[in-house]
Amino acid sequence: METTDNTNTATMPRIGDQAPDFEAITTKGKMKLSDFAKDKWIVMFSHPADFTPVCTTEMSGFAKRKKEFDAMNTELLGLSIDSVHAHLGWVSNVKEKTGVYFDFPIIADLDMKVAKLYGMLQPNESETAAVRAVFFIDPAKKIRLIMYYPLNVGRNMDEILRALEALQTSDKYKVAMPLDWKKGDKVIVPPPKTLEEMDARMKDDTIELVDFYLAKKELNYN
Repeated sequence: METTDNTNTATMPRIGDQAPDFEAITTKGKMKLSDFAKDKWIVMFSHPADFTPVCTTEMSGFAKRKKEFDAMNTELLGLSIDSVHAHLGWVSNVKEKTGVYFDFPIIADLDMKVAKLYGMLQPNESETAAVRAVFFIDPAKKIRLIMYYPLNVGRNMDEILRALEALQTSDKYKVAMPLDWKKGDKVIVPPPKTLEEMDARMKDDTIELVDFYLAKKELNYN
């Protein structure tokens, strides 16, 4: 007997998936994800609500370090399940009280369309507020890294920037990053795939060889 499953089978985006496109109202006007320049990275992040203390510290953190994201060819895109009027009031309030200006688009997601599309609503945490999610989206609009934090724990801005730089460096130089990597540290050379490559590695004096499967080298960023 054939049965029909009416359960919502929508899955949360995963690393390696194409970032779902959407159209939304933001504090910079109506936009689509696909409208962003094709050579840009995107860091899209959600916060539970406007006019809340932890969210204010986080959004201020993104705003204060926006020049660092700009330098890495990366656009910022915020989101919460609030109206655009609430967003505008909050942006104005924070600027007035602290001098920090949220000069990046913030999605007004009252219908929770984008939050649901990206798995930002997690019912065991809250059914009406987006958790603190961060999506790193590359120029091909592919999701490369996802971070989730609960409502009561703020994110680490240093780690967000470190992870973004690691992704971009890995793509450019075709290497991997070890524990706690930051720019200037040695990187991991991909392991050999053939006996010939393994033999060549054992004789290469430009790398730090721990063993045939683990080798590090310094990068020339020029």
